[in-house]
Amino acid sequence: MDAPVYLDHNATTPVLPEVVDAMLPWLRDGFGNPSSGHAYGRRAASAVATAREQVAALIGARADEIVFTSGGTEASNLAIRGLRPRDPARDHLVTSVVEHPATARPLAVLEAAGARVTRLPVDVRGVVVPDGEFSARTALLTVMHANNETGVLQPIAELAAQAHAVGAHVHTDAAQSLGKVRVNVEDLGVDLLTIAGHKLYAPKGVGALYVRTSTPLQPILFGAGHERGLRPGTENVPYLVGLGVACARAAADLDAEAARVGALRDRLWGLLHADLPDLVRHGAGADVLPNTLSLRVPGQLGAAILDACPEIAASTGSACHEGDWTASAVITAMGVPEHDALGTLRLTLGRGTSEAAVDRAAHALVRAITGLRDAPDPSPAPR
Repeated sequence: MDAPVYLDHNATTPVLPEVVDAMLPWLRDGFGNPSSGHAYGRRAASAVATAREQVAALIGARADEIVFTSGGTEASNLAIRGLRPRDPARDHLVTSVVEHPATARPLAVLEAAGARVTRLPVDVRGVVVPDGEFSARTALLTVMHANNETGVLQPIAELAAQAHAVGAHVHTDAAQSLGKVRVNVEDLGVDLLTIAGHKLYAPKGVGALYVRTSTPLQPILFGAGHERGLRPGTENVPYLVGLGVACARAAADLDAEAARVGALRDRLWGLLHADLPDLVRHGAGADVLPNTLSLRVPGQLGAAILDACPEIAASTGSACHEGDWTASAVITAMGVPEHDALGTLRLTLGRGTSEAAVDRAAHALVRAITGLRDAPDPSPAPR
């Protein structure tokens, strides 16, 4: 049996062969500690410096503005919990209702400790709606650049301008957008930006935080003075090398790959919609990542569709808790009723996706959905 078509690149990406090849020497004889002053340490430190430059180049930053972390979650926690406004009266934080838990949960911790948090709504497309909540007490705006479920790109530059107008700092989680669309910290106007390696063909367990010079950030972990004192712990040289190479690869063919994947994504939607015209596409009318297709199937449960379609590997927008399904908060925030949101499928393409794979996936999904609808007991999504 052929391997399933992988359409879950927003969950994680395979590590590129050139990334693996670049990492291997540092897992073998390149074992030096970058903090050591001898030849082994200097060689490792040079590799880390090169990786820092490669990451910075992808986002239009300076190398000394990159702080390496264990991944996107740590980077976002450092940005949110580590920010120390110079004015202690700034206790107001602004975010959106569709954030990843790596942002939402640190904010909830600060809220429980007394901070005031405003959560901006989204419109029917999933785009954040500014509501004028910024004030002289606002310390931080944190809104993700691209939603991990719908792929909708948020108006970060517009929001950042509003936040900066009242003296607040701006963070965006760019884990999903980096390597798929152009990301430039100056164009976005952000002070802090989260990077997750495994979303752009580097290994899991490595990431970075862009920290604009003069941003008042303090560490949330404590130890030796690595990463300009912001992130203690001996650098994971092989993984940092891998992240750097992945960023360099993304920069080399970003526009061409975005166009290729975007055309395949549109082909997938066209094939599905031609045979199943009642499908609904999330984010229609908004700017969306070129690789992401979020849709819902009326009257069906997304998980049941995937169970009936072993030919593909993809995700839904639902979660199962002791047999009861809960719809995605992202989809319901867009005004979709919960029973309809349970029919969501997230199909995300990547570098390894071919036209033949798209055609195979589309045909398999049409067969699965048609079969469920034609079954004597279709078990529609609960209402």
